[in-house]
Amino acid sequence: MSADSINRNEFLSLLFHNHHGWLAAWLRKKTGCPHRAADLAQEAFARILMLPDPRRLEQPRAFMVTTATRIIIDEQRRRMLEQSYLEALYRLHGDDPLCADSPEQIMLAVQALQAIDSMLGGLAAKPRRAFLLSRLDGLGHAEIAAELGVSASMVKQYLASALGHCYRVLYPAAA
Repeated sequence: MSADSINRNEFLSLLFHNHHGWLAAWLRKKTGCPHRAADLAQEAFARILMLPDPRRLEQPRAFMVTTATRIIIDEQRRRMLEQSYLEALYRLHGDDPLCADSPEQIMLAVQALQAIDSMLGGLAAKPRRAFLLSRLDGLGHAEIAAELGVSASMVKQYLASALGHCYRVLYPAAA
């Protein structure tokens, strides 16, 4: 029976039945935790559900492994961002309970950091660094040039490139 001869729901049911067990087992080996593995497998299948036509998958097993691996990497990056944020908060405020952020504020900050990281992810290293030095550290063009070992005019090009990239990410229809 070909994938085209059955409807989407039947295909997804067969896909789940045929692949969920090995995917969860593979993820258990990768994570060492059956509960996390079950969550990751569920997330992988949820992403397959979002495909316009999952019946077009030529190698569903390879797609699931790649998807699950990307989910693991995304989670690790999120945890690293959250940990960095919490460490920065501690360096700023120490154990002072009056300065502590609420769990909601922490979540919002981590989500904003994830969005920024995702947006800047497509930039080359030097334009990204120039942008961060300018926007986060407040350095001027000459200071950034000295830091990166390039000319001030190159810093202007890097910043223009970074701003253009951010604009295209934020407004893809306008680009």
